[in-house]
Amino acid sequence: MQIRPHLEALPPYLPIEPFEVLSERLGRPANQIIKLDANENPYGPLPAVRQALANLAFLHVYPDPESRALRRTLAEFLALPEENLLAGAGADELIDLLMRVLLEPDECIVTCSPTFGMYEFDARLNNARVVDVPRRADFSLDLPALRQAVHTHRPKLLCLATPNNPDGSLPPADALDALLDLPTLIVLDEAYIEFADGQTLGRRLSQAPQVLERPNLVVLRTFSKMAGLAGLRVGYGIFPTWLMPTLWKAKQPYNVNVAASAAAIVALQHADELADQVLRICQERQRLAEALSRYPFFTVYPSQANFLLVRVRGIQAAELKRRLMVDYGILVRHFRTPALVDCIRISVGRPEHTDALLYAFNQLSQEVFA
Repeated sequence: MQIRPHLEALPPYLPIEPFEVLSERLGRPANQIIKLDANENPYGPLPAVRQALANLAFLHVYPDPESRALRRTLAEFLALPEENLLAGAGADELIDLLMRVLLEPDECIVTCSPTFGMYEFDARLNNARVVDVPRRADFSLDLPALRQAVHTHRPKLLCLATPNNPDGSLPPADALDALLDLPTLIVLDEAYIEFADGQTLGRRLSQAPQVLERPNLVVLRTFSKMAGLAGLRVGYGIFPTWLMPTLWKAKQPYNVNVAASAAAIVALQHADELADQVLRICQERQRLAEALSRYPFFTVYPSQANFLLVRVRGIQAAELKRRLMVDYGILVRHFRTPALVDCIRISVGRPEHTDALLYAFNQLSQEVFA
């Protein structure tokens, strides 16, 4: 018995540790931990969603393998054909599904680091190569280098987070148009697009309508961030017509469970409330960014998402993350990659979370940064 060699060499993806594990390790009750490390919605599901979940019937019956009710609701919300929509257990499942469908061993994808780690992970899981075209110092795209990479390596996919994780930058429209002229499939991961355009929940800035006109475009979205459903794992994609028959054949039959589907449907039925919640998060993002910018030892990058990337001076970023966690029960994200080793990423929380974070920084500034 032998495991496939490329899997033996695959480094594991490092997810955020479970809340209850951290609670036990820190010796703090869960309600005394402020979780700003995974870009979750701090308000959680809408009241109507919680009520719908409490009243779910037929939990003993398998879910609809085509998620018809959810796709019908999405089609109305997006003003797009139901036939071009596919639901998944989070957008992560759809990233993996695309790669399983399109990639032969040793074919390649293009990524733009630093960015969401699942693109590289899923490519390597499928025994594909990753050609990385690093972003510039300000996290903008290097378009000449991307054109050259596509010309040289002939990738099957180019994966791009818009806005990007971990910095929150959103490429301008002309840059996206230039990418769509390249001879490869462009996968736009719009997990955070709602926070770039809160009033319409991302619909004004989303590239989803272009999928009907561009056969080389896929757009992925999620309910994890804007709707507070990260724990239920539900997302969706808008795919070109030519790709849909194969995706239907390749996906797991019952991939979206009944609770996730019901929650997503009710969330969309209360889109006005979702928009109000998203706007509150955007307002808090602005408040947090302005407050952090006053500290001389921080550089705060502009963000169109529900988080801020902060470059740290005067203390190692990893140590700052540890001090926030151990001393104050505040969780933020640190990355070990060379481009980000001196950065922390802070998810935008509720106003009281911002207050607690700023109090911690004020205390540490007197001790560490003095």
